[in-house]
Amino acid sequence: FRLLNRDGRDFRQMILILLIFGTLYPAYYSYKAVKSKDIKEYVKWMMYWIIFALFTTAETFTDIFLCWFPFYYELKIAFVAWLLSPYTKGSSLLYRKFVHPTLSSKEKEIDDCLVQAKDRSYDALVHFGKRGLNVAATAAVMAASKGQGALSERLRSFSMQDLSTIRGDSSSTVPPSVTVRTSSKQSQPKTSRSASEGTGSSGKSCTSTAVMRSYRKLQVCCAW
Repeated sequence: FRLLNRDGRDFRQMILILLIFGTLYPAYYSYKAVKSKDIKEYVKWMMYWIIFALFTTAETFTDIFLCWFPFYYELKIAFVAWLLSPYTKGSSLLYRKFVHPTLSSKEKEIDDCLVQAKDRSYDALVHFGKRGLNVAATAAVMAASKGQGALSERLRSFSMQDLSTIRGDSSSTVPPSVTVRTSSKQSQPKTSRSASEGTGSSGKSCTSTAVMRSYRKLQVCCAW
């Protein structure tokens, strides 16, 4: 808005003039007034800074809505020069006729508003601080829960891998039931062989006793 229908060089020159004569020059003479402890000069420059603060506040809005007005920036430079001139004493005139009576009549209300604003700002700061702490705490809890869930999933995946490896090892080894069955199957021929050998030996013993009995009978008959 400030650059509307205006050359950039002229605009920068005007801003530089306002900066030098409206801020730096009064700041230097305010320093000299404080250093010399001259109450008259001190009051003079304090009145100027109050008027200049109001001018800067009003300038923020007028630059938006009145920048199209012809010779707007030239009028601002002329107004600052009128405030600073020791002949016109514009800042002292505005302060004594308008600013001081208005502030004196509204001083108590302004002080009450400032106190309320201070209290509300403190309460708002505490409220937003607590809210920020709650948000940070919930974020920390959520991060911890997510990290714990990821850790449990990782441990679960590790346990499933261990179970799969154990199952693979058990499937590769022979079950003990099979070994018992094979051993029992292998022991069955041995028992059958031992049983057949026992029956054979018992048969041989029976035939030998029968032969001995018949031999004894023949001896008895010969004796007769």
